Amino acid sequence: MSKKTIAILTVILAILIDQISKIYIKTHFSLGEEIKVLGLDWFRIHFTENNGMAWGFEFGGKAGKLFLTLFRLVAVSGIIYWLIQTIKNKIHNGVVIAISLILAGAIGNIIDSVFYGVIFSESKHQGPIATMFPETGYADFFFGKVVDMLYFPMYQGESFTFFNAIFNGADSWITIGVILLFIFNKQAFPKAKKE
Repeated sequence: MSKKTIAILTVILAILIDQISKIYIKTHFSLGEEIKVLGLDWFRIHFTENNGMAWGFEFGGKAGKLFLTLFRLVAVSGIIYWLIQTIKNKIHNGVVIAISLILAGAIGNIIDSVFYGVIFSESKHQGPIATMFPETGYADFFFGKVVDMLYFPMYQGESFTFFNAIFNGADSWITIGVILLFIFNKQAFPKAKKE
């Protein structure tokens, strides 16, 4: 299988898994609804939404949200260029997969930010579950919220929870991609040959 085919299949498969899981959660869970996977306390599906930054951080209101989405679009262009150069230079398949996963993760969260406000009704706590393709969405283009659902609270004390982040498939792909870049760092970032 060619490096180009590996990259395309990785990106498509990762985006599909991310989007199918997000659409399912958005259309089957109320905001804040949670289930324990296999009855485990440390593995939960917990539906939450945020404006696109890690841990739900926000800056600058609507202007900040628009800037963040536009920045991501520019970053994706840079990642695509990096991936193309990696394929052209016939760098290790591990690096191709790593960059492809990072690209898929970035695209996955961009899809939420750009389109979800238009194609879904609003999710509410203990309210009606969101529907897909309502007459009017809950926000304009570029102002949708990112759907998060994966929650692994490894330890919960009275005032402290170890690993309290709630994230999604796209975030996972980016993390796995970065880990792979560390593993294949010599191939990903070869030192210039001394003459």
